[in-house]
Amino acid sequence: MAIKSPLQQHGTGRTLVFRAIVVLLIVISAYLIFEFGRIRAGFDIVEAGNISQAFEDHIMQLNDEIIDLKQQVAILETNREIDRESYKEVESRSSTQLAKIQEQRDAIAFYRGIVSPSDGNSGLRVQRLKLSRGAAEREFNVRLVLVQAMQHDRTVSGDVGLRVEGSQNGVEKTYVLADLVPDKGDDTWAFSFRYFQDFSRLLVLPDGFTPERITVEVRSKTRSIASIEESFAWSASQG
Repeated sequence: MAIKSPLQQHGTGRTLVFRAIVVLLIVISAYLIFEFGRIRAGFDIVEAGNISQAFEDHIMQLNDEIIDLKQQVAILETNREIDRESYKEVESRSSTQLAKIQEQRDAIAFYRGIVSPSDGNSGLRVQRLKLSRGAAEREFNVRLVLVQAMQHDRTVSGDVGLRVEGSQNGVEKTYVLADLVPDKGDDTWAFSFRYFQDFSRLLVLPDGFTPERITVEVRSKTRSIASIEESFAWSASQG
């Protein structure tokens, strides 16, 4: 194996250094040519950096605004829920107040009918008759309110007669109170009052019978207080 002289080694080293310098110059020249081309095309690396930074700043600002908007939406939703609950509470209170006012008006009208009826007639009268369905299919509750108008110096007593007119299997039919009460031993309906009396009875209609009218006969047993009879169309409410 041949051994290179110091002169030959030195020449080889200079060759490598020269080649490295040439490669470095080529890379630098290529980069300068690339940058020159971008500049010729209108590209400014400094300006591009500024624009990029400006976009990043704008994106951060938009993110902050999004966070603020989300917080505002949450606040608005909370306020709307509070307003909704407040409205429900006010509405509930208004309904309750209106119901109380109506109840008071009904009470005033009721007592006015006792003390000073609109027609000016005194004596017995049916102030209210209400029919409502009972628990079973053919059961009905009859609520009756009797009053003694204007004359309250004595107690009036007597009994109530009741009959229901309608049709059964296509034929006209009338039933009296004794035919309709479930307990046959409780077919009397007595009353005794000075101002008014509010009471009710349970009626059970026969199968196949369709009621149309109900007639209430208030029979007075008090001298100088006349008996009355009033007829009403059958109209039963639920409950």
